[in-house]
Amino acid sequence: QVQLVESGGGLVQAGGSLRLSCAASGRTFSSSAMGWFRQAPGKEREFVAFILWSSGGTYYADSVKGRFTISRDNAKNTVYLQMNSLKPEDTAVYYCAASKITRLLTTPNAYDDWGRGTQVTVSS
Repeated sequence: QVQLVESGGGLVQAGGSLRLSCAASGRTFSSSAMGWFRQAPGKEREFVAFILWSSGGTYYADSVKGRFTISRDNAKNTVYLQMNSLKPEDTAVYYCAASKITRLLTTPNAYDDWGRGTQVTVSS
């Protein structure tokens, strides 16, 4: 099992930036990919981005492409989500997740372990 702890959320004005961090511990060697998802009140959990631990390959949801950047620090077992040009519709609880596989990574079911989430609120 991989333990995940997110940090870096907060309140920001539209157009601003935040950087989320996700620190992984435990059986991190079993993880092949890390993803970020978000969930707004009354909505389903939504894919944001994923990154592959070995190659660093990334993929983004269309809604955040060009504004968000996912990265990783293998030595620190930490994944980051740099969020720029934030919009009110980005307001949600952001979750990081760890997956043992490298396919279907845009779906929550591909992930085995989840953090508790961090709140991001973007005011207009």
